[in-house]
Formats: sequence, C-alpha cells, structure tokens
Amino acid sequence: MLPPGPTYRRAPYAADPKVGRGRRLAEPASATRTDFQRDRDRILHSTAFRRLANKTQVFVLVEGDAYRTRLTHTIEVGQIARALARALGLDDDLAEALALAHDLGHPPFGHTGEDALAAAMAPYGGFDHNAQALRIVTSLEQRYAGFDGLNLTWDMLEGLVKHNGPLRPGAGGAAIPAPIAEFDAVWPLDLDRLPSAEAQAAALADDIAYNGHDLDDGLRASLFSLDQAKAVPFLAGIIAEVRDLHPNLDESRVIHELVRRVITRFVEDAIAQSALRIERLAPGDVGAIRAAKHPVIAFSTEMQKAVREVKSFLFAHMYRAPQVERARNEASRVLTRLFVRLLAEPQLMPADWGAQADAAQSELKRARVIADYIAGMTDRYAVMLYRRFFDDPVDLR
Repeated sequence: MLPPGPTYRRAPYAADPKVGRGRRLAEPASATRTDFQRDRDRILHSTAFRRLANKTQVFVLVEGDAYRTRLTHTIEVGQIARALARALGLDDDLAEALALAHDLGHPPFGHTGEDALAAAMAPYGGFDHNAQALRIVTSLEQRYAGFDGLNLTWDMLEGLVKHNGPLRPGAGGAAIPAPIAEFDAVWPLDLDRLPSAEAQAAALADDIAYNGHDLDDGLRASLFSLDQAKAVPFLAGIIAEVRDLHPNLDESRVIHELVRRVITRFVEDAIAQSALRIERLAPGDVGAIRAAKHPVIAFSTEMQKAVREVKSFLFAHMYRAPQVERARNEASRVLTRLFVRLLAEPQLMPADWGAQADAAQSELKRARVIADYIAGMTDRYAVMLYRRFFDDPVDLR
C-alpha cells in the first residue's frame, strides 16, 4: 500500500503516475513508491548520473574546486524544478526526476564536447545530448535483469526528449535526431506536442540554475567583475540593492547575495507568470497542457528580457572569454582526435565496446558505438585516454 500522498494540493492538470501510459515493459507496482518516484530513484542510482560528478558544466579555469560540475548543476536544477512544481500544484517527483536526467547525455568538456562530437558525427546521423540521454535510459544503462536501460515511464521519456520543446521537422525546424526518431517509431512520444507542465518546469529550472551559477562561477573565476556585470540593468539594480543594505560587505558575500537574489527573482517571476497562464488556459488535465499552443511554464515578458540580457552578457564575458576559448579549442581537439582514432581502431576500446563495434553492420552504426563510448567518458578519462594514444601534451588550463 502506498504511503500518504504529498501534503500540498496536486492540481488536475498535473501528470498522474496512476493514469499515465506506464512503462514500455510492464512491471509490478511498488508497494511504497509511485512510478515517478521509482523513475527518479533509478536515475539517481545510474552509472550515467554518477559520471556527472566529473564532467564539466561550463568550461572555465577550474584551478579551484568550488566551480560547478554537471552533477552540482543538475542537483541545483532539481531543487528549482521541485520548487516550481510544488508552487503550481504539479507532480514534484516527476519534475525532479526530469531535472536529474536532463544532462545525462552530455559528453565530457561541457558544450564544447557536444559541439566536437556533433561535428565528428555529422556524416553519421549527428549527435544531440537529449537524444543521447534517451539512448542512455532506454538501452545503454545495463543494470537490470529483465531489460536494457532503466525502463522509465512514458511521461519521463516524453519530457526528456522535449527538454527544449516539441520536435517538429520541416517548415524551418531542425531534423529530429535519429535516436529519437527511431525510438518514436517503436513507442510514439507525441513529438509535435508540448510536454507536461512538469517537463516545462524542469526546462525552465535549467535556465534559472545555469544563469545564476554561471554568474557565480564567472565572478569567482575573475572572468568578469561586479562593475562589468552592472552593464546589465537587471543585475545593476540588484547589486545596488545589496550595496545599499550592506555597504561594508566583502565582495565574496556581495557575489553570493547577487546570485541568490537573481535566482529568487527568476523563480518568483516564473511562478507568478505560470500561474497566470494556467488560469487563462484553465486546463482540466495534463492532456490540455500538451495540446496548448504555448507553454504554461514561463517567465513574464519583462523577465524574459532580463534573462536574454544576462545570457548575452555571459556569452560575451564568460563563454567566449579568451582563457575559456583556449581551453575549448584544446578540449575539442582531444575529442575529435579520439573519435577519429577509435573509429579507425575500435579494438582500442574495452572488450565489450570493441565487440559492439565489430558487430556493427555499417560504418554508421559503428560510429554510433564510438559516440556512445566517448559521450560516456568523464573529462579525466578522456584526457587519460588521449595521453595513452598520442604523444602530444594536453593543456586544459
């Protein structure tokens, strides 16, 4: 018998684990957990989740140990997604599970690694981290006796592949990544419709978390200063507020006060705007959320402008800072050369991976095996393997 439900009111438009489409392979129900709680727990115990601890979030000069990794970023996204979900009457277990899974498909070296792997895989169907996350949870994780993958619920898989919204090919839209299209042909995920509000909350939580903590990491890494951050009116107002309230506060604490206020204002705005959108739509169930023309979880117009300005500032002063660019170029070189070498000599991989590559019936399928192997690497393992294969040094500082 299931324990008592959550103490907050779950809205009728929330995803319901008792009436969803279940799992592709039927399993006996848990006596103590809902299906969404089991999804979350399976993600937490997966190998791919543990590897996030040693994968770069944003490529910065990590000579200290306080910068975000993929894992710490993911935990922050999970906290924010749960807060949004609880405030709006959604299923917070599903929102948290989706947040915890959203970056499972990222290769080493942050977005630089994804760009490098996408370029290497361009002749072989491409590479997309959302599609890779789907591959991980549906086949690459091999832990359970009865199935490959994690056998997650339909709601989880739908939200995972639609992390950036519906996938609508043609009419100017990008092609659907091959792994997603192939899975959709077997178990349709309604790719052209919006995901649940829980999935939308997890996606917005991702934006909130990385904008907040990238400000923190960038300031602490001295990639830009508080004075430079004042170029963004939204940030200037918060910095002035902190200085007025605490005129003698040391810079380290000013940074923390700035970041916590940025995140708080993003979250509060998202809750208020989302509640307004939900009230206007008046959805009777989760199906109405999915059938809507526009997302219900969103920022206000004013906050969208502030978010764009923060992102633009971070792009110029952090993601494209000269120090970061040098490291990005080096990381890209490492992954590109690893891919070329392993595609030519797959026997260099561990025996089980080499066997998969040997069994591949085409170069396209063999390249996908190589991409799976590289995408699963941590930063340290990729560098270690590169040094084993090549004589030239690697300098990622």
